[in-house]
Amino acid sequence: MEKDTTIFGIRAVIEAIKSNENIDKIFIQKGLRGELSLELEQLLKKERINFSYVPIEKLNRLTKKNHQGVVAQIAPITFYDLDNLVMNVIESGKTPLFLLLDQLSDVRNFGAIIRTAECTGVSGIIIQKKGGAPINGDTVKTSAGAIFNIPICKVDHIKDAVFHMQASGIKVIAATEKTDKTLYDVSFKEPCAIVMGSEGKGINPSVLKVVDELAKLPVLGEIESLNVSVACGALLYEALRQRR
Repeated sequence: MEKDTTIFGIRAVIEAIKSNENIDKIFIQKGLRGELSLELEQLLKKERINFSYVPIEKLNRLTKKNHQGVVAQIAPITFYDLDNLVMNVIESGKTPLFLLLDQLSDVRNFGAIIRTAECTGVSGIIIQKKGGAPINGDTVKTSAGAIFNIPICKVDHIKDAVFHMQASGIKVIAATEKTDKTLYDVSFKEPCAIVMGSEGKGINPSVLKVVDELAKLPVLGEIESLNVSVACGALLYEALRQRR
């Protein structure tokens, strides 16, 4: 069952963090001052929790209550540990197929990708702690509930996940237009992980440098690229086709 994913108020957010609530993202009003707000910011940095400074108008859109300049979003799921997830998938005897999302920012794209990933048997989804779309009620709705059926992990940087996959014998394939090789030229039959980039910037260049293969989708129209959730679906179903 989905729980309330929004809490507000400086003290309430501080207590939620200290109680090990599964905080996904925190929004702090720009220019907020005071001893309590300073305590919150120090706690956020200590616990390495994703937060951003926003105008008060955004906070007012997130809640109509007296938020005191702070609104937190609690993830409606429990995140998995990457080490344990990869080990469990390998030990299960199934051929791993992971999905790495490099700072995907649109909640609806995120939810759609989760839905497709669940339908195509993806072993788990790895996202970055900072800079990506939050996991909230909209994500749950767009995923049609699939978010509760697929493991999701958070890492400090997507490169951390890339290196972990490679060390575990899992090939990492990046979806990018910066290659002549199409997805039909790449083998998805062995253990592999697919990296998808953000809507505006694509995959970080530092990530592209460390992956094993690059693959693009052929585009015949005037528009140069596909929506990221559509592109991800094409890649996942090509992987499924090859494995069947």
